[in-house]
Amino acid sequence: MDTIDLFGLREHFNRGRILLCFNGPISRSLIEEIGNALKNYLQADHAHPSSAMDVFGVYIELTQNIRHYAVSRNYGELDGAATVVVARDDSGSYIVQAGNLVEQDDGRALLERVRELAGLDKAQLKAAYKEQLRRPRSGDAASGAGLGLIDVARKSAAPLLADLRPAGDGRAFFSLRAVI
Repeated sequence: MDTIDLFGLREHFNRGRILLCFNGPISRSLIEEIGNALKNYLQADHAHPSSAMDVFGVYIELTQNIRHYAVSRNYGELDGAATVVVARDDSGSYIVQAGNLVEQDDGRALLERVRELAGLDKAQLKAAYKEQLRRPRSGDAASGAGLGLIDVARKSAAPLLADLRPAGDGRAFFSLRAVI
């Protein structure tokens, strides 16, 4: 393995105002530990309580979705890994981004769903949330792209952005960006 330029990486993180970055296999306990670190950072950063709750909620939703997807697809540690970044932009908003490997067809469907949600205003997102709540759900239904994604869109101050990049072997890397 080549030597990593940690100083250069640190400078890159500082320029990008990256507060938290994680890349690797994600477990329930790791989601919780990183979540606790995020909460502490937001407190130290004097984040407005409602913003802090939204950032934390979006982080939890995205990382749990990644973990559930990896488990549902029987992905091993490497394929089930997550990449998560929480940063600040120049206006002071928090940016929560998360990504993971997905089957290409699943990624395309999710990308389309995110694009649909990105086209809705706050009132339409609220109506979509209520409609999703009323939908009957069978016990064996697979979760995904439902209530949680709508909730992330509702918490976001800007339309959600998603990207899908081919990763080979019928898979792609899906990433999602929310601004809080």
